[in-house]
Amino acid sequence: MHVRKPTIGLAAVLTVTFSLMGGQAVAAPSTTAPSEVADSAVAARVFTYDASGSAEFKSAVDRGAAIWNESVDAVELRPVATGQRANIRVLADNGWPRALPTTLGNGTVYIGRQAVDQGYNTIRISSHELGHILGLPDRKPGPCSSLMSGSTAGTACTNPYPDTAEKAEVEDNFSSALAGTGGAARSGVVIVD
Repeated sequence: MHVRKPTIGLAAVLTVTFSLMGGQAVAAPSTTAPSEVADSAVAARVFTYDASGSAEFKSAVDRGAAIWNESVDAVELRPVATGQRANIRVLADNGWPRALPTTLGNGTVYIGRQAVDQGYNTIRISSHELGHILGLPDRKPGPCSSLMSGSTAGTACTNPYPDTAEKAEVEDNFSSALAGTGGAARSGVVIVD
């Protein structure tokens, strides 16, 4: 009896295998339009942010997130839904602006009033700090055209947009993270701007 069960199973496997070897494989027709296939290949990773603790800077945080959404395809930043836990917490405090990334697309941002009191643009600060959460390092000193030049561009600089290289780096960070080949944020590092 113990010999019969494996023999019957082996016979069934061989029958199926031989029938497949002689047949022709035919793909089922696709019901997905080519544009949908292209769109799914570049689908953005969605990260939520909670700006409820950002006090008077909430509109600047929302605008900073919108700027990233306009600038890159790989990531979409959305306000967190009520009762949900956010990937990114944004808080206001009296210190200097800083970011504490935990993993790529996750962490805490502080919109520090010290920089605002010195005349730095709140939307630029928000975009810059969110850039750290998206895996970008500071690029100091740097020109106003570079978002990640931060405070070294001076208080007259109000550019809240990432430059071409910064956009490409974020796109690469997230395509690498999806492929498992890198793109990790510096976990546990406080980035003070």
